[in-house]
Parts: sequence; C-alpha cells; structure tokens
Amino acid sequence: MQRTAVYWLVYSQTHSAFMLGLAAFSTQFPSFVFSPLGGVVSDRYNRYRVTIITQIASMIQAALLAALVIFTHYTVWEIFALSIVLGVINAFDVPSRQSMVNEMVDKKEDLPNAIALNSSMGKLAWLIGPAISGIVLENMGAGTCFLINALSYVAVITSLFLIKFPPFIPHPQSKKVMREFKEGFVYLKKTPTIGMVILLLGCVSLFVLPYNTLLPVYAKVIFKGNASTFGYLNSFIGLGALTGAVFLASLKAGVDLKKILFINLLVFGAALALFSHMTNFPVALFFAMLAGFATMSQTTISNTIIQTKASSKMRGRVISYFAMAFFGMQPLGGLLIGTVSQYIGAPNTILAQGVAAVLIAVIFLPFLRKDSLKERDKRKLVELEETTVNANR
Repeated sequence: MQRTAVYWLVYSQTHSAFMLGLAAFSTQFPSFVFSPLGGVVSDRYNRYRVTIITQIASMIQAALLAALVIFTHYTVWEIFALSIVLGVINAFDVPSRQSMVNEMVDKKEDLPNAIALNSSMGKLAWLIGPAISGIVLENMGAGTCFLINALSYVAVITSLFLIKFPPFIPHPQSKKVMREFKEGFVYLKKTPTIGMVILLLGCVSLFVLPYNTLLPVYAKVIFKGNASTFGYLNSFIGLGALTGAVFLASLKAGVDLKKILFINLLVFGAALALFSHMTNFPVALFFAMLAGFATMSQTTISNTIIQTKASSKMRGRVISYFAMAFFGMQPLGGLLIGTVSQYIGAPNTILAQGVAAVLIAVIFLPFLRKDSLKERDKRKLVELEETTVNANR
C-alpha cells in the first residue's frame, strides 16, 4: 500500500516519469549501498533480534511518513528523504529475515518449497495491497495508506515475538568487516552456480524489472484512469506473482530450476512486449498478470538456488549480494527507464524492456544449460549408486 501511494503521490504532483524513477531510486539504492554491511551483520549477530529491530524501525518510518502527509504541507523531496531511510533499513532487514527461513526449516529438502511459500505471502500482499491502496487513495488520501501501513507492523512485530527460535550461539569474531565482505565476494567467484545467478538477476533488475515504474503513466495517460486504475494494474501483477509462488511451492524436489528460470525469462519478455502497446484495459490486465508471474519466478528461483547452494557461514553475505542485485539495480534501472521514456514514450520503453528480457535469456543460456547438465549428471550418478547398493543387498 505504501509503495503504491508513494508512486501515485509523486506522479500526481510532478507528472514526470523521471521523478517516478527517482522515487524508486530513493527507496532502493540505499539497499545497494548498505547491503554488504547488512550481510556481515546477519552473519555476525542474532538474525532474529536484527529482524525485530528492523521491523520496529520500519514501523517508525511509516508513521513519520503518515504524519508528514497528513499534518504538514509536504514536498516530494521530503517523501524521498523518508524513502531513503526505508532503503537503509531494508539493507539490514533482508539478509537477516531471508536467512531466518533457512533456520526455521528442519528438513532441508523442503527448503525450496518453504522459500516459495514465504514469497507467496509477500505476493498475496502485492495482490491485495495495491487494490486497497487505490480505493483508499480515492476516498481518504495517501496519508491514510501510510497510517494503515504503520499500524500493520503491530501484527508483524507481535508475530515475531511469538516465534520460538533456538538460543543464539555467538561466534568469536576477529576479522574486520571489510575483510568479511571481501570473503563473500571471493566465495561468489569460486562458486559460479551462485555468482552467475546473482549476475543474471542483476541484469534483469537493471533492464527489465523497473517496468512497474511506468505503471502510473499507463493508469493516468494511456488508460485515462485514476488511482483505482493504478491499483488494479498492480493487483493483477500481484495475482500473477501469487500464482507463480503457488506454482513454485508445488514443484517436486530435484526439479531443474534453471530451466524454469530460462523459460520464465522468455515469458517475461513476451508479456511486456504484448502489454506495452495494448490499449484495451482488460486484455492489458491479463498481460500484466503474466508479467507478475514471470517477475515472481526470477526472484524466488534465484533466492532458492542461492539459499540451497550457499554454506551456512556465508549465507548472510551471499544474500546481501542477492539484495544488492535485486534492490540495488532496480533504482538505477528506474532512473534509466524514466529517462528513456521521456524521449521515446512509455509504450516503446516497456517494449524495449521485453526485448531486453529475451536477450538476457539468450546470453545466459549457455551457463544455465551447462549447470543444468552437471546437476542432471550428479542425479544420475546418485541413482546409479543407489541401484548398485540395492543390487548388492
């Protein structure tokens, strides 16, 4: 709700696609800058306590944003400043909170399904939140959206206090923060299965995922709508993402995730290309839903591969690189997309993003195929060993 309201507020006041890109930049770029430090904090300290602290800080940020809009004559620059604060908080929240999922699952073969189910709850919020936000924006204003978001953290924090985690056992730390950060980078270089997936996600986040930056332009200019129209667009993207989360959560263990990643990149490109110049709103909603499905796959499959392949000692730092690729590249992409759309228009920009998705899929295909063949050979070797053992018995 807060994200939807911020974007709508900025576009309503400025009527500038570039300022929309700047709004995305101000929220997400701080995550890119501080995520390495957030990853080190996640590996050094109690992730459960770090997550509680970041959620309390997020609640305070949302409350300040609500107070600013409701009680003052605000400017967009003040909204940007509070968005930067949220970006810094997220840099510490994401590595700790995502790593906690791994610690909550006893059977590691269930981890991919657990990650997908965890993502599905976020996507359910993505489905419901913008729709509610559109209605609230129309009738009560953006300040009420921000206030509802602030109050929602009471449920989040209460839930965290009700979760029982094993006692935290601190590890003696003799290394400096920057050395630990460098160790994470070296680990990625030596583990191409993880490093290449993060690089792929970074390319997608820079050139493709910022398509949602231009949705207010579609809602207000192309479809001649209002805040509710913007909410529906976001909600159908959320519906597609939720469908994608359920699909990924239902996959059997051992499925080739990299093959699914490649196919979904092609689907992503096709969906954006077909959505880009669509003027029929119901049909456009369908392609928006398809784009949401593919969006979900990129982030969740990447997260799953990273969490299942990374060692426990490096997991926080590896997830911080994941956050840098996902949250850090999107704001830069938002600025790029906002600037380009000023010259060639929103429809042509999103069409170009669809083409970029297909090109990225083709460029990374050799890696995805090579890695998939290696994993298939490993599975065959394991099956052969099991057959031999059974035959000997």
